[in-house]
Amino acid sequence: MTRVLDAYRSSWTDVAAHLERVPVAVLPFGALEQHGPQLPLGTDTATAAEVARRIAEALDAVLLPPVHYGDTWNTAGYPGTVSLRPSTVTAIAEDVGRAIAASGARLLVVVNGDWGNRNPLAAAMRTLETEGALRALTLDHPGMDAAIAAVRESAPAAPGLNHAEEVETSIMLAIAPEDVHPDRYEATYPTFPSDFGTRPMQLHPFSASGVFGDPSSATAEKGERIIAATVAASLALLEDALPRD
Repeated sequence: MTRVLDAYRSSWTDVAAHLERVPVAVLPFGALEQHGPQLPLGTDTATAAEVARRIAEALDAVLLPPVHYGDTWNTAGYPGTVSLRPSTVTAIAEDVGRAIAASGARLLVVVNGDWGNRNPLAAAMRTLETEGALRALTLDHPGMDAAIAAVRESAPAAPGLNHAEEVETSIMLAIAPEDVHPDRYEATYPTFPSDFGTRPMQLHPFSASGVFGDPSSATAEKGERIIAATVAASLALLEDALPRD
């Protein structure tokens, strides 16, 4: 395992030399959105940045600075959330991809930290692939669902909904415990309409706190298991995408 080359803290000559040797760049793409009273607005960015750092270390890749904003329309009703248009998310990813390709990268790995970014990032990866600028792909936390199922004790508020509850609180306890406020834990289990998850729907009418589930059983050990499983699955997925010559 090597120390990651962080582009934010490196000179252009260091980045150029590194990409000539290992032409791979990793970009964490996060969001600034509410995560209840106990977690910071930057939870998704922090998670993506930690997964991206570990992936970059394992691949000896260049780690790009995170994008701290994303398409978070569904939580835009909570103060502090800053949501980008889907087209803006796509444009940012495309521009970063083209720029890092011009710097010598042949593979861009985007670590997505927020559900709302999935479609916009997929569109950007398609454009970059079509242009032939470089190979580009997005990782939407592969392996995380299975890891969550293995450690979860509390019931989810809805199938597949892991927001500001046991799971995300565990992750933050593992990577940034100083930003977690256990004294503010509260459980919220809203009643959702029958078509929840089938159409665009903002979340603030369902939970005044922004919590969806129960964070009280969160632990750092659970968070580490979730992160480690996500990184392992990501590396397995990337095996055939890495430049070989």
